[in-house]
Amino acid sequence: METAPKPGRGVPPKRDKPQAKRKKPRRYWEEETTPAAVAASPGPPRKKARTGESRPPRSKSAHIAQKSRFSKKPPISKTAPDWKKPQRTLSGAQDPFPGPVPAPLEEARKFCRIDKSKTLPHSKPKTQSKLEKAEAQEEEASVRAARAELLLAEEPGFLVGEDGEDTAKILQTDIVEAVDIASAAKHFDLNLRQFGPYRLNYSRTGRHLALGGRRGHVAALDWVTKKLMCEINVMEAVRDIHFLHSEALLAVAQNRWLYIYDNQGIELHCIRRCDRVTRLEFLPFHFLLATTSETGFLTYLDVSVGKIVTALNVRAGRLSVMAQNPYNAVIHLGHSNGTVSLWSPAVKEPLAKILCHRGGVRAVAVDSTGTYMATSGLDHQLKIFDLRGTFQPLSSRTLPQGAGHLAFSQRGLLVAGMGDVVNIWAGQGKASPPSLEQPYLTHRLSGHVHGLQFCPFEDVLGVGHSGGFTSMLVPGAAEPNFDGLENNPYRSRKQRQEWEVKALLEKVPAELICLNPRALAEVDVVTLEQKKKERIERLGYDPDAKAAFQPKAKQKGRSSTASLVKRKKKVMDQEHRDKVRQSLEQQQQKKKQDMAKPPGARPSALDRFVRRAREGGLQVDP
Repeated sequence: METAPKPGRGVPPKRDKPQAKRKKPRRYWEEETTPAAVAASPGPPRKKARTGESRPPRSKSAHIAQKSRFSKKPPISKTAPDWKKPQRTLSGAQDPFPGPVPAPLEEARKFCRIDKSKTLPHSKPKTQSKLEKAEAQEEEASVRAARAELLLAEEPGFLVGEDGEDTAKILQTDIVEAVDIASAAKHFDLNLRQFGPYRLNYSRTGRHLALGGRRGHVAALDWVTKKLMCEINVMEAVRDIHFLHSEALLAVAQNRWLYIYDNQGIELHCIRRCDRVTRLEFLPFHFLLATTSETGFLTYLDVSVGKIVTALNVRAGRLSVMAQNPYNAVIHLGHSNGTVSLWSPAVKEPLAKILCHRGGVRAVAVDSTGTYMATSGLDHQLKIFDLRGTFQPLSSRTLPQGAGHLAFSQRGLLVAGMGDVVNIWAGQGKASPPSLEQPYLTHRLSGHVHGLQFCPFEDVLGVGHSGGFTSMLVPGAAEPNFDGLENNPYRSRKQRQEWEVKALLEKVPAELICLNPRALAEVDVVTLEQKKKERIERLGYDPDAKAAFQPKAKQKGRSSTASLVKRKKKVMDQEHRDKVRQSLEQQQQKKKQDMAKPPGARPSALDRFVRRAREGGLQVDP
């Protein structure tokens, strides 16, 4: 007995009526492409009227009138760029100011780092395209930096006295009473006479502080909240202490070897190849720890892989004075013969030597811009040198006591520790040298100074002395705005770990450390021309020279010998005419320059050499 099939099972679909395609429901923020949807107002779909009457179609004029409520600007042509086209929002309104925000020209020039006046001679098309792309990226970066400068709301402030009042006579107690409670809490003293004198170091974020006593006391703390991270006694003399790339690792130069500790005080490494270390400096962008020793060696240790990059024999006896240039990562060493030498791990000889003092050099410091260097010597002289290629002293001052320790702040303030007195000098700004005529602030401590450093992003000066540690308030010393992606004082543990990974990927090789870091992106034209000349001598011809004109063969008897010669001669005549036209233009330009000279000016003795050079076909700049 056969049964009838159930509806929907085993029944083939009818071919005369195609199945209707299911329509995807439209959200209220999506734009419908049908004409009815274009005419409708933005928003969720409205319910149909209960009467069932269909709405009459709106006219074009009504549609335009409805649009005029949102924007009264004329419609933009279809050929306009994407950023000029009106952007639709959830409410349906259009942006009245389409496109990127215009950046101020002067601010963009301040952040621009490419000198467009220098052109690459005889550059190939591929090289030229790469250079143009790099220039475009640099311009975009400068414009973005100029726009982001509007967000830097904090401004540096300085201590200003009343009518005729000397700011050097203002005491720290007076400053603490005048500032707010949060700033007053940053001034404190640690009485640690049992284990002093102390060396100190702030982390790059300015949040953590490391202290190292001569008698073995090592401590690391969050000095803002006064929370102690670790505190140990290494039972050995501590000569210097320094944070590595983050506050999680700490390098301690002990009496015999170099040790690495974590923020819990656990010993991680003992580097025996670095023995008798006197001073430590860390290069953050290269992950290099520079050490000087009593035996006269300058050693670079790569902390990312745990290998010594190089060990340079300075041949100048015991090394106890060292500073780094934050601009180019060059190490400055002070010697007992009054000279300061500049070193790079890529070169076995000093990059430069500067004669600074008649006696031995006691302290060296370089400002954050890498422009000025301050030195003090046994001759009681304090000098400031210009590092922009001249290495000449700009100013000097004789001190009653020789300054044993120097340090620069982020805003260009200079501090000198002389016995138990700390003097601070200020300048006109960040890019100007400090004036040594009148001190900005003066403070007397309870012991002799043994270490100085300004705290980054805080108007605080840390002083380590024989009586412990002192935190001073120095208004206008630090940069008020910090980069949250580079040095964030409020970062979490996860953010620090992500920053470490990014910093390792962007690590700069040690071979790129030089006096002028901008020279790495330039083309050595002299070497390029020399290589080209050697290549021509080796091959016997110039492979980059313009090939001689060879006319193409034509059909139907038009490639006869006479026709080819005629076409070659025509091209040669054209090149000759171009050269003659160029020489005439140069002569006219020369006449205009001669006519522009004042009539009463007497000819110089060098004019005849210029005239003979021009007669010989050489181009001489006026």
